[in-house]
Amino acid sequence: MEDYSQTSQDSQEHIRAAMKARTIALPDGTELPALGQGTWYMGEDKREAEREADALRLGLDLGMSVIDTAEMYGDGGAEKVVGQAIAGRRDDVFLVSKALPGHAGRKAIVKACENSLRRLGTDYLDLYLLHWRGSVPLGETAEALEELKRSGKIRRWGVSNLDTGDMEELLETPDGAGCEINQVLYHLGSRGIEYDLLPWQRERRMPTMAYCPIAQGGALRRELMNHPSVRETAERHSASPAQVLLAWAIREGDVLAIPKASSREHVTENAAAAALKLDEDDLKKLDAAFPAPNRKVPLDIV
Repeated sequence: MEDYSQTSQDSQEHIRAAMKARTIALPDGTELPALGQGTWYMGEDKREAEREADALRLGLDLGMSVIDTAEMYGDGGAEKVVGQAIAGRRDDVFLVSKALPGHAGRKAIVKACENSLRRLGTDYLDLYLLHWRGSVPLGETAEALEELKRSGKIRRWGVSNLDTGDMEELLETPDGAGCEINQVLYHLGSRGIEYDLLPWQRERRMPTMAYCPIAQGGALRRELMNHPSVRETAERHSASPAQVLLAWAIREGDVLAIPKASSREHVTENAAAAALKLDEDDLKKLDAAFPAPNRKVPLDIV
C-alpha cells in the first residue's frame, strides 16, 4: 500500500490528472469532479480548526473542488472552517451548503442562507440543498430556492435525503424542475437507492451526491474495510480498502462522492482513488459480497 503521509509533486500531478478524468455533469451542464470533500463533524473543536482547514486546502490543490457543508454541522462551525480554508481562493471551489428543514420556508431559508454565507465568508453558494424534508411543503421550498437564485445568493439548488416518492412530488411542483441533485447515503453496504431512486434520477439525468461513501464508521465500516472481497480487490490494485469503496461509489460516472477527511494523509488517499478503475471481475466479486436489494427498502439515512 502506498504511504500517503508524504506526496511528491509528481504524485500530486498524477492525482490531479486522474481527478480531471473522473467527472459528473449537472443538469445545467456544469462538470464536477466525481470526488469531493465532506465536512460532517468538522468545526466541533476549535483546536482542530486549522488542521481541518489545511486538509480542505490540500483537497482543493489535488482537484477535489467540491466542498460540502451544512449549517447543522458543528452548529455552523464547519462552515467557519470551510470559510477559513477557502479564503483567498473562492474561484477554486464549488461550494455546497444545506439548510435545515425548519428553515425551509420562504423567509426562513433566505435568513439561513445569509447566515451560511456570512460564516463561509462569501456572497454566493454554488449549490444550496434542503438537508432533509420537514413540515414545509416542497413547493414552497422550491419557490424560495428559485428566488435565492434570482437574487444571486445561490447559483443552483438541490435536495438531500429525499426518496423516490418525495422526488416525484417535488418535480410536480411549479419550480421543482430546478432541482439539480439529490444527496443521499450511498456506499457498498447501503445500496437501497439502486432499486428505484437511482434509476429514477438517471432517467432524468439528475446525478446523485453520495455522503458517507466509506460508511459512517463503527461496525459497518469495519465490516466493509476488512471484508475479504474488499481487501483482495485492494491488494490486486495496490490500493487501500477505502480507495476501493470510493472507486466503487463513482463507478458509473453519475455519482459524486464526498468523503470527509481531516488529515492530509487521508485527503491524499481519498483523492488518489480517482485513478482506480474497477473492472468487471472486481465488481462481480463486490456485488456477490454486498448484493443490491431486489425489492424496495426504506431510504437509508444517518
